Amino acid sequence: MSRSDRAFHDLLGYIERELDFESGFYNDAYLDRRITARMRRTGHDEYRTYQRRLEGNPEEQDALLDSLSINVTGFFRNPEAWESLREVLVDLTEGHGRVRVWSAPCADGREPYSVAMLALDDDDIDARRVEVLGTDINADILEAAREGRYETTRTTDIAEELEPLGNADRSVDRQGDAFTVRDRVREMVSFERHDLIRGEDNREFDLVLCRNFLIYIDADYKVPVFETITGSLVDRGYLMIGMTETLPSEFRDTYDPVAKKHRIYRRN
Repeated sequence: MSRSDRAFHDLLGYIERELDFESGFYNDAYLDRRITARMRRTGHDEYRTYQRRLEGNPEEQDALLDSLSINVTGFFRNPEAWESLREVLVDLTEGHGRVRVWSAPCADGREPYSVAMLALDDDDIDARRVEVLGTDINADILEAAREGRYETTRTTDIAEELEPLGNADRSVDRQGDAFTVRDRVREMVSFERHDLIRGEDNREFDLVLCRNFLIYIDADYKVPVFETITGSLVDRGYLMIGMTETLPSEFRDTYDPVAKKHRIYRRN
């Protein structure tokens, strides 16, 4: 092991011990990208000097933990996949009773709100029967999700993200670059804290969205995640994962492809 590798793993050990962060759940490449991004922002080019900055610096500790949280998201991320999801929601709401959707992890709430917006936007979907739960391990980001306020920035164009909707004004109130989710959408969505890796099955859902999470976690923890997801789905329930993700081999016989290109499956 090189000196740099030792310093990196020493830093991970410090983060796990002192900041109570389970670094072992995530793959090293992901952790290194997030840590070096904080190092660049704070003017450090060595792991050991950055560790010294962390020691006794609660503000930087909080900033690092926030950076390590998986919070990359957007309204209708991969819009073409949402067209396939639209058909799933039509199918589910043609049945009887409530249609329960789980978005995990939900980051700042844009994915679960997207589900609600899509249901309200399409006359073929009975939105009155759809309820959406968004969960995440990060309590702070869940507070931001409950607020439901998003701003267009240099790197995020909220108006562009909402283009899959026929009429975005029905779902958000826009004031300049600020977009606030309307009550009719908010009433369909609730948020809870949940650990997807170590948490228990989360009730019975008709549809689970677990998108762009598996690419960040270590391979050893993908099976526990899918055990939780599968245990949370009703028979013949739907699962949607990220466009670049695949089902673990242990679960390929558990799911049938519905829209394989867009990574939508149905529990058999």
